[in-house]
Amino acid sequence: MKLVVTEKNDAAQQIARLLANAGKPKQDKVYDTPVYRFTVDGEEWVNIGLRGHILAPDFARELHYSKKEGWTAVTAEGEILPASLPDTLARPPYDTKRKPFLKDGVDIKGWKVPSLPYLIWAPIEKQPAEKGIIRALKNLAKKADSIVIATDFDREGELIGSDALRQMREVAPDTPVSRARYSAFTKPEIEHAFNNLVDLDQNLADAGESRQYIDLIWGAVLTRYLTMARFGGLGNVRSAGRVQTPTLAIVVEKERERNAFVPEDYWVLSGALAPKGSDDDGFKVTHATARFTDEQKANAAFDHVRDAKVATVTNVERKSRTNKPPVPFNTTSLQTAAAAEGISPARTMRLAESLYMDGLISYPRVDNTVYPKSLDLKDVVKTLSAVPQYRPVCTDLLSKESLTATRGKQETTDHPPIYPTGAADPDKLEGPAWRLYNLIARRFLATLSEPSVTESTKFSFDVEGEPFSASGTVLVKPGFRAIYPYGMKKDEQLPALEVGDSCDVRKMDLEAKQTEPPARYSQGRLIAEMEKRGLGTKSTRASIIQRLYDVKYLKNDPCEPSQLGMAIIDALTKYAPHITSPDMTAVLESDMTRVAAGEDTQDDVVRHSRTLLSGMIDALIEHKDDLGDAIADAVTADAKVGVCPKCGRDLVMKTSAKNRSSFIGCMGWPDCDVTYPVPSRVKVIPIEGEQGVCPVCGAPRIKCQPFRSRAYEICVNPACETNREPDVKVGECPVCAAAGKHGDLIAHKSERTGKRFIRCENYDVCSVSYPLPQRGELHATGETCPDCGAPIVEVVTQRGPWRICVNMDCPGKEKKAAAKGRGTSRKTKGGSKGTAKSSSKSTSKSASKGGSKGGKRSSK
Repeated sequence: MKLVVTEKNDAAQQIARLLANAGKPKQDKVYDTPVYRFTVDGEEWVNIGLRGHILAPDFARELHYSKKEGWTAVTAEGEILPASLPDTLARPPYDTKRKPFLKDGVDIKGWKVPSLPYLIWAPIEKQPAEKGIIRALKNLAKKADSIVIATDFDREGELIGSDALRQMREVAPDTPVSRARYSAFTKPEIEHAFNNLVDLDQNLADAGESRQYIDLIWGAVLTRYLTMARFGGLGNVRSAGRVQTPTLAIVVEKERERNAFVPEDYWVLSGALAPKGSDDDGFKVTHATARFTDEQKANAAFDHVRDAKVATVTNVERKSRTNKPPVPFNTTSLQTAAAAEGISPARTMRLAESLYMDGLISYPRVDNTVYPKSLDLKDVVKTLSAVPQYRPVCTDLLSKESLTATRGKQETTDHPPIYPTGAADPDKLEGPAWRLYNLIARRFLATLSEPSVTESTKFSFDVEGEPFSASGTVLVKPGFRAIYPYGMKKDEQLPALEVGDSCDVRKMDLEAKQTEPPARYSQGRLIAEMEKRGLGTKSTRASIIQRLYDVKYLKNDPCEPSQLGMAIIDALTKYAPHITSPDMTAVLESDMTRVAAGEDTQDDVVRHSRTLLSGMIDALIEHKDDLGDAIADAVTADAKVGVCPKCGRDLVMKTSAKNRSSFIGCMGWPDCDVTYPVPSRVKVIPIEGEQGVCPVCGAPRIKCQPFRSRAYEICVNPACETNREPDVKVGECPVCAAAGKHGDLIAHKSERTGKRFIRCENYDVCSVSYPLPQRGELHATGETCPDCGAPIVEVVTQRGPWRICVNMDCPGKEKKAAAKGRGTSRKTKGGSKGTAKSSSKSTSKSASKGGSKGGKRSSK
């Protein structure tokens, strides 16, 4: 049996489909892990997909010291690991027994500032992150005659394959192992990879593991430091990292430039001319002095032409310009181009990964911008000709004897540039996925197309002695622009005029303007800037930017730093400037590149990284309180949601010390006791300007973003008229009825908490109450649940009307859950073939947003 190990289950499925030459692959399970069994030339093959990294690095729990053995570390399982700490760190016994200090060592698991210098040097161990997959992997490895590692071919993929091999070697130490490298999920590519197997590149895997260790050390130490430097605010962990922090510093640097910018006044004199005697609105002309910086000179020129009637052509210039086609996409240029089309870098990579797994594009994490000679360009064009939108251009390209592609400056041999490998159907791809595929396909065809030619025309005019000009550009030969219109300006057509011709002056205007501050980075431009400064890699840059948004250091797009993000960079720049500089990160990136090339070792590179960080931590600890004070105001500023209608001070998001729940409170507490509840399970976003103040009660209005649902806006004051809902009678109380009494069940929205619930009017006696979904229009149905007698109500949400039993403990829900469990547990011989599939979605999901479960769609 040949065992093939891929990075993900989707990849295992694709490779099995492409290689099987005796029937379709059969899906099976080893324990709970899916595998695919198939036959290649009479030999049995089994393909198993991992879930990315199956091992996770982490620090040991404690460090201990003895004169005999020196420093050692103790893992969570009690295993003893050797440790190497510098002599500059204090050794036990310590003057204090308070944590993190122990009788004979240091506790490094707890978040304590004095433990950070020790954490930097703590041993790192790898623990199983996917125990079920590892168990299945070892089971198959024991039975395999040979093993093929077929993870993605890059540092991370090589590391994933190396970790998997390490686990398999525990049970199959002598089984032959080889490596399959591929760049696309196409039959020729996969067959070529498995017919030309190579050895696993351990240097590349070590480089990936070096990055893993270094990022863990820097991320853990800096994140713990920033979080402990100042507790409070929203109570969030304040993330930091080796690449993340310099990237944030780039955005903050740009914001400081904008804040320091002093606008300058200038004046623009422009007008509209039309050929003499014509009826059209005319074309725009601008004074030869594009910007007047002297208002008196601007007014003098305007006075000359204010009442002008005729303009005379004094000169005509016509130039032809040839525009070369774009070069092939690599990861950075794809992210930049996609960002210009409204797709964020992080989403671009998710979509590209999906297109790659579906066999529609080549491997999307590449630096290369030169197609290899082995790539059959005409074959790719033939494939794309199946897409109607590209057929005319494909036909034209295929009519040529040979195709010549453009070449970029970066050329590598690991993967080709990103290009389409299959013909996509726009009706089967979701909107963003199609937009990205369309961008990639058109870019590929553009790299094979002819240059475009534009013709620009410039007219010079005399208007009452003042010089004016007008320029226009027209596309005269589309070339590659026929298939790649991205970033193309519209034609600016000018009329046919010659020297000496006269034009009618339609109007003249003098406009006062101010210079604009430097533009913020778009996410696409920030990706390019990170590459320029050597920050991150093609695989990590998008996720680093997304992380900065997730921890609220960045907001909006173009990227704008939050007050907290700016305060953290300002403080770190003051007390540990090397952390915010890209220079040190670039040095470490260079170190890891040498490991990949076999010119340095993983141990040396990681030790170098520890030394660099160790040289900064003492200064940071010394100024911990200073840094905490520096970011305190920023934490409050970012938590602001509005102004208190009672005292005028800021209303901010706060966290209850008692139950860790969020609420909105006044900064004037305890003098001002204004507080408001916050809707549960939503992300709260302040609304700026007049729209952020309720016109009825004056309290702030906020935007609530539920997970995977449409956002909505509300006034934070639950007693506000805008939040009130009429009481609705939904039925009679079954408990009161059983006791021979009458009690109506009333659906009510609390004016104190804003929560909705159903309660019996005799609640003080019977204690009958039911929760309700917090969003959606509520209707009584007059029906009761056959299982428990509770009322059935209808809730109309964005997804439509839902009918639910409001009793959370309804026995009918247990019956449904049990029936579903029995259905999914049925199996037949041969694995999952006999698994029953549910014919409808779980009804509990639809109602869980508001708390009540167990509903079904109304027949309305």
